[in-house]
Amino acid sequence: MSKNQSIYKTAEFVSPKHPDKICDQISDAILDAHLAQDPDARVAVDVAGGHGSVFVTGEVTSRATVDVAAIVRRLAGDVELIERIAAQSPEIAQGVDTGGAGDQGIMVGYATNETPELLPLEYVLARRLNVYLYDRWPFDGKTQVTLKDGLVVAIVASFQNAAHDELLTAVTQWADSDVLVKHDGIEYHINPAGDWSIGGFDADAGLTGRKLVVDNYGPRIPIGGGAFSGKDPSKVDRSGAYMARRIAVDYLRARSAQEVYVYLAYAIGYNEAVEATVIIDGVEERANGYDLSPNGIISFLDLKRPIYEDLARAGHFFGG
Repeated sequence: MSKNQSIYKTAEFVSPKHPDKICDQISDAILDAHLAQDPDARVAVDVAGGHGSVFVTGEVTSRATVDVAAIVRRLAGDVELIERIAAQSPEIAQGVDTGGAGDQGIMVGYATNETPELLPLEYVLARRLNVYLYDRWPFDGKTQVTLKDGLVVAIVASFQNAAHDELLTAVTQWADSDVLVKHDGIEYHINPAGDWSIGGFDADAGLTGRKLVVDNYGPRIPIGGGAFSGKDPSKVDRSGAYMARRIAVDYLRARSAQEVYVYLAYAIGYNEAVEATVIIDGVEERANGYDLSPNGIISFLDLKRPIYEDLARAGHFFGG
């Protein structure tokens, strides 16, 4: 890239009342309810919702008794519930029972020193702005931040029930107060399609796992492709991704690095990672010193707790 070519970076974040995030939260609230009673529960629950109906499907093997309808009502309101949940396939279970991964997959972890959260700047800013606005308008909403050579050059904010001028004032106040926002002038796009009052499931359908890039690190960083929500930690799509992030943070701090990528890969039913690569400021080596078996990860990160609904709401990798 020539020295005269500008570097643009853009990321978005969505509020907890976004239709896809409602589905993520329902999936993870069901998971939490099972883990609270049965830490060894096997759960893989997907949710599709919209326009007065919620469809819950998946596989659960658990000793718990869970009121799925009550969880759906709490998070989605008075909707028609269609529930189709079966037991985990015995052919999958036999591999997990012996300590193997619940599926094949690739997980990517990342850490950078450019923010206190050790996450990409544009992603952190989009999330911080979203949280700031959601505190004022607890409805459906999206934010997006664009950087050019490290400076904020454009902000997009669309929030349900927020009048344009009030929303613009809130966004500019946030931009002036957040110490990470550096700029020489920002182009604001506030409710660019007009003010709106119909949101959530009334406006659009949602689906568990559809906000994969929001759930990871923003579009600058590659992702493995597996969704997190609704999956118990025997599913390495989730636990492996959390472990990859932990390894990235550990290496970043230990080596005083600028950025670290971690790549893990698994085979279904196999209890070791088939890849464990760490790339520290562009230099590749093997990740060492960790038990990367599914059971080892679950034990190390203490993942059999009912912690997942909060992660689905607010971001899986915030808090270090």
